[in-house]
Amino acid sequence: MNLEQQKKQARDLLRAVRSGDADALSRLRRGHTRWASVDDATVRQMVALHDAQFVLAREQGFASWPKLKVYAEPSSSIRPTRLFVADMAWIRDRVHGLLQTRRSAGPAALEQIRGWHPRFRDSTDEEIQRAPFSEDDARLVYAREHGFDTWAGLANRVNILAQNKDLASAEPFLAAYEALQSRDVPALRTLLLAHPGLATERGTNGNTLLNLAVSIEGKASRNCGEVLQAVTSPVGMSAIEALLEAGADANDGNDRGWTPLHQAAYSNQPEIAAVLIRNGAALEAEAHGAGGTPLVMALFWGHREAADRLGSYSAAPNNLRTAAGLGRPELVEAHFRNERDLSPDAGAARGFYRPHSGFPDWQPSPDPQEILDEALVWACKSNRVGVLERLVRAGARIEADPYRGTPLIWAAACNRTEAAAWLLDHGANVNQKGTFGGLSNGQGVTALHVAAQFGHLSAAKLLVERGADLSIREDLYHATAAGAANFFGQVAVRDYLQSF
Repeated sequence: MNLEQQKKQARDLLRAVRSGDADALSRLRRGHTRWASVDDATVRQMVALHDAQFVLAREQGFASWPKLKVYAEPSSSIRPTRLFVADMAWIRDRVHGLLQTRRSAGPAALEQIRGWHPRFRDSTDEEIQRAPFSEDDARLVYAREHGFDTWAGLANRVNILAQNKDLASAEPFLAAYEALQSRDVPALRTLLLAHPGLATERGTNGNTLLNLAVSIEGKASRNCGEVLQAVTSPVGMSAIEALLEAGADANDGNDRGWTPLHQAAYSNQPEIAAVLIRNGAALEAEAHGAGGTPLVMALFWGHREAADRLGSYSAAPNNLRTAAGLGRPELVEAHFRNERDLSPDAGAARGFYRPHSGFPDWQPSPDPQEILDEALVWACKSNRVGVLERLVRAGARIEADPYRGTPLIWAAACNRTEAAAWLLDHGANVNQKGTFGGLSNGQGVTALHVAAQFGHLSAAKLLVERGADLSIREDLYHATAAGAANFFGQVAVRDYLQSF
């Protein structure tokens, strides 16, 4: 059995299901009971690659895709995980993340549980998602993943490493990570030369050194719109190239399916994305749910530079929110049957809705109104003013808050003053309260609160000029926008708001 051929067949089946092919939909329902009674629109929106892989496996007599993989490549096995942070508090945060995302993170997280928890070794995805799963279960997954039978054994190893001065011999992966953090490329190259398999090893949560290198290089642009494009340093690029030369796989995703290209998109690094693509990075790889491609990660945060680079290769997944985020009128128009009615593709592959567990659980629906409203939000994140009128004409609501933010709130978050001005010109309420981000800091906020949080002075000035009420307090901590700016250390915005 050729595993690559099986992977291709699974991808072909997924595309056919998402396109609405009747035979493919029937095949999915026959082979996967989860979808047996789900309507076509929901299937097309939520079906993911792991579902197609499961069908392929069952059609060939295997209980699951991992079982098929082991049969196709008997030498392949789950790789042990290396520590790269010697801090048990940090590892406990990862444990809590697994608990929070078990039902929504997708097949990679489920395979992490299946691979390392003996109780779930032969369980299907649905059985893992339905079964009781405690913090002790999650701790056992992380202990065994790192090569220990118990959580206490893992803790002991972490404490030993925290006091060890010779990491190069005690834990080369951790030493390499520290070399990346300190931008010591010669030390990194020395470690890669001394340990030939280091570039393909996996750290906590399945992150390879290449994934970590891209993450470190992109930290400067994490805040949406605050740094419109992170400048890739020659040193950072040298580290990435050193890892690729040493055999790092540009498509090696972590325990959430997150590849280095996802990370480059998430942190708005178009030059790194280009290097990864030249080295074979897959543009259609999905993480954190159906349709969670690298392009979608860039669009979620309004990272236009990375999105434009990725979109020049592929607009996957082909749905309305992607077209709106790219701001391409011809792609937007292709998702309408007429002036207002959406095509079936408009809502396909929308299972992805958050890049990490800091955002709350949500279940996207096939409701055409929700699809339109979400597309308007995504267009505003990236300042795609050219498609806003078409979306509103079709019925997208300027005041809608489909998931953690109205169009105006997201325009303020990403410092998109042109989009914000357009929305205000077309009836947006400058003082409307909404949600944003996580449940602990984004309840009952206005666009001005969010502009203040991120330090976007130009957005704050526009909102004030258009009538923003500086006295409004958000619902959780009862802070004004000036208070939010002060809390987040945004001195310029704070001083501006306090000048009134």
